[in-house]
Amino acid sequence: MKVGIQIQKHAPTLNTVIMVEKALQNAKGSVVTVAELKKLLPKQVNHYTLMTILSYLEESNKIAVTLKGITWIHNPNPNLRKAIATGMEL
Repeated sequence: MKVGIQIQKHAPTLNTVIMVEKALQNAKGSVVTVAELKKLLPKQVNHYTLMTILSYLEESNKIAVTLKGITWIHNPNPNLRKAIATGMEL
């Protein structure tokens, strides 16, 4: 019996994750389908690898996935973060 790290078949590289992030950030529309995203990418990405990346981006609150498609929602603006942190709850 082998003990150790189990390697996923479709583990994305950092370069692939960054490529997908940039494609989503620069998408013309506010909502992009998976098929449209695949066309936006400069290189072809395995479907299961892309699904792994999208799952990661959704868990890290960078994208929102709805029935209509995928939307980039991450905003690194420090003023926005400060306003949210010090804002008054209604």
